[in-house]
Amino acid sequence: MNGMTAPSVGPTVQRVEPLLAVRDIVVRFGGIVALDRVTFDIEPGQIVGLIGPNGAGKTTLFNCFSRLYTPSSGDITFAGQSILDFPAHRMAELGIGRTFQSLALFHNLSVRDNVRIGCHTRSRGNYLSDSLRLPSSRRCELAIDETTEAMIEYLGLSGVATLRVGDLPFGTQKRVELARALATKPTLLLLDEPACGLNHEEVGELGETIRRIQRDRALTILLVEHHMGLVMSISDKVVALNFGRRIAEGTPSEVQLSPDVITAYLGTGDV
Repeated sequence: MNGMTAPSVGPTVQRVEPLLAVRDIVVRFGGIVALDRVTFDIEPGQIVGLIGPNGAGKTTLFNCFSRLYTPSSGDITFAGQSILDFPAHRMAELGIGRTFQSLALFHNLSVRDNVRIGCHTRSRGNYLSDSLRLPSSRRCELAIDETTEAMIEYLGLSGVATLRVGDLPFGTQKRVELARALATKPTLLLLDEPACGLNHEEVGELGETIRRIQRDRALTILLVEHHMGLVMSISDKVVALNFGRRIAEGTPSEVQLSPDVITAYLGTGDV
């Protein structure tokens, strides 16, 4: 090559495909625009915090993820497939689990029975096989029993497994709902205000639990949360909304220093 040295080629950076991709989501309620062309990605294994003042659009967007709302325009893809093609009851089957700000537990049932309900969202039983106790039905029930007990033990609920959920402290009820969500064996876990109603010590324990769940189970987690200390301490990325628009996206430190975020929360000063 006439003594010329070929230029060196650096390492190729492989782009990670997002697990959840939000593209130009618009939600209108009559003449009110609740979400205005919101776009962001969540990569596999990330913990992402979704923040914003009251009325920012967080809950509306969260309800789009679980298909309780249908966007007016835009798309949401999960593992490369649009979730807008599926009804709400198929989300667990796709691999999306969630908790609720207002606990959606069956208060007259035991802890064990509440967690079992989560397992049934992934079961493949039917009336005939269950009635006849066919081998496939027995195998399914055994798998449900194993998953239920594993989730109860994992979240430290063994001592209250037989107790009625309605008789338990609020913080324990939160763990029951988390156990039920994990029993669906999600790939993406949506946490709706998980720190709501918890005291300072319980919030600290919650943060450790969320990190442990992400690490142990290789989950991707999206949480909507008002508790800034929790969000900033456990999130890999934070997305901030205000008046239905995305106003910031980045690491916790980057978002904390965003002038738009500071103005949205306080007008001036630190978040």
